[in-house]
Amino acid sequence: DAPSKSAVSNTAMLAFAATVKQVLSTATTPTVLASIPLVTFDGEKATTHEFVELNDPVMGGRSSGTWSVMPTFGVMDGEVVDVPSLQAPGFIKAAADGAFPDAASASAGALELEVRSTTPQYAGFRVSLAAGAVAPPYSCAGGGSIPLSRGCYKAKFSVPAGDGWHAVSVPFASFSDLWSPATGEHTKECSEDASACLTAKKLSSLQRVELWAEGAVGKVHLELKSVSAVPAAPHPNSTPLLTVSSPAALAAAAATAAAA
Repeated sequence: DAPSKSAVSNTAMLAFAATVKQVLSTATTPTVLASIPLVTFDGEKATTHEFVELNDPVMGGRSSGTWSVMPTFGVMDGEVVDVPSLQAPGFIKAAADGAFPDAASASAGALELEVRSTTPQYAGFRVSLAAGAVAPPYSCAGGGSIPLSRGCYKAKFSVPAGDGWHAVSVPFASFSDLWSPATGEHTKECSEDASACLTAKKLSSLQRVELWAEGAVGKVHLELKSVSAVPAAPHPNSTPLLTVSSPAALAAAAATAAAA
């Protein structure tokens, strides 16, 4: 005799359950991109760079600062004061040139600074990355305000209080290579002008990394342990098409439905 419709249905459901269980048991979790170290102080050849201190006396200012290296971190220490001719705060900074690892895969993410400071109240911390610049030192002095000075992307950051190391995230979307060399403030945001954005192509060939204390008067002490490019995390509000507690649970549910 031909099998009943219910028997065929039950057989099909059981086969479906077995197939789903097999597929889910062999499925892999989504790939999570790893952070990309750019600067460290551990002697690793690809990420160890020599930083050089540069202060505003080259512009007639009176700010003073030093850069020193401890066994596992670098230290920028000094004081930012007004530039007499500008009647506005000057700057101190430390800069490193060289070949940095390709960070293109993190373009939708952020720059992560592992830092601590005894002057967390200081309001003028900034970081800049040069990429695609004709001459990185020139671009990081001009901020796109003078000819051929594009390609030095700058963003602000702050450091939490406390003795321990802090991972400070600076979104790449917050960087711009259009800023005032007098104040460090952006003249155009990436959101306003796409040409000012730090793109994946730029992040693939970084030329220079700089730490700044700029645009605010005060004593500065900043310790840097590492700089990394961190890819964007999956969006927390994304809604899955199917939520399954476990492959076995799905198979059991399908079998139950077939037996009903």
